[in-house]
Amino acid sequence: MIRLRTLAAAVLVAAACAPAAAQETAPPAAAAIPAPPSVAPDYSKDEDWICLPGRPDVCSTPLGTAALNPNGYGSVGQAAPAANPAADCFYLYPTVSHDKGLNSDLKPGREEKGAAASQFARFAGVCRTFAPVYRQVTTSGIPLALTGVDVRPNFDLAYGDVVAAWKEFVAHRNKNRPFVILGHSQGAIHAIRLIQSEIEGKPIAKHMLSAVIAGWAVEVPPGKLVGGTFKSTPLCTREGETGCVLTWMSFRADSPPTIGSFLGRAATPGMTAGCTNPAALGSDKPAPLDSYWFALAPPPPGAEPMAWSKEGPPPTPFLRTEGLAVGQCRHAGQAGYLAISVNVDPADARTDRIPGDVYIGGQINRGWGLHVADMSLAQGDVIRLVEAQARAFSAGATPARRSRPRR
Repeated sequence: MIRLRTLAAAVLVAAACAPAAAQETAPPAAAAIPAPPSVAPDYSKDEDWICLPGRPDVCSTPLGTAALNPNGYGSVGQAAPAANPAADCFYLYPTVSHDKGLNSDLKPGREEKGAAASQFARFAGVCRTFAPVYRQVTTSGIPLALTGVDVRPNFDLAYGDVVAAWKEFVAHRNKNRPFVILGHSQGAIHAIRLIQSEIEGKPIAKHMLSAVIAGWAVEVPPGKLVGGTFKSTPLCTREGETGCVLTWMSFRADSPPTIGSFLGRAATPGMTAGCTNPAALGSDKPAPLDSYWFALAPPPPGAEPMAWSKEGPPPTPFLRTEGLAVGQCRHAGQAGYLAISVNVDPADARTDRIPGDVYIGGQINRGWGLHVADMSLAQGDVIRLVEAQARAFSAGATPARRSRPRR
């Protein structure tokens, strides 16, 4: 069972825009708040999905994107769905709902659709996109969880929806195609539980290209690829490998996770948080990241507005930067994280800083690292890896099941 501190952290995850007068340690657990009725939605109805293939939605809408280079804004394009992708992607969005109560309703608003558009829609270029609406634990749970309220029933309700959507996906929508599971933050927590209970050790595991678990710890024994969070699903170590996990938690290189950090660390003594750099699988060397940013996002309270280029405002809602950010997996005891550096050059036109910090009470909370930017920082690299995994699967690749040290 997930511990209260973990649950409190999970409710805070990806809620940087929600004001929170919160302390980092919680008093003993108070009584649980009853969750709404547990009957899951009928996911055979298309209305209970944010994204489905073959219909107009946020994942089929072309994404206006401009390159941001050292000399300023470059070519402009429209990212659009592929005509016949070889794989399916099943996505669970992070904690974004501002609905009243501790569980969101089943009417996706701007927050849920915005998360899917910025984190997931671009994957339509390499897979069919499936994103269920689920009654996630909302940002309203922040002050309650941190004052000791037991939100486990509310997490169980959200997970019940995820399982129901997954079973509908497997039974009627996926049709034995290879698939990828993607989850960030609270979505990553539910994705982990889903893999543990519904995929590992079952025949369907043979069809999993990978799981993308960003913004939450996948624990492994130090120097190993599997054996902590997952029993048989290892960390990915090379392009084209299937049946494995991509996982990272982003921190600025000069501000690593500390002992008290909510993220960037394993919670279990003797374990470390796994880190797979999407730009350099199997390596702990630094590598330039292929990043996609939603350039129109307002800054959180307390943060300075982004000036992406000396040329002025962005010409498109999204920007692509190649090599502006550099990622390197680092490990120190229970800590495992993707250390992010920025290629600073005051002489060039593009920004010398990137967004992504979590602000609480108008101040950066270092214990969350660059959590808000986890998916943006390496999105291009992950898409490239998913495409390579789909090709490998089509060529007869078998899922990885091994444990060996990282290079």
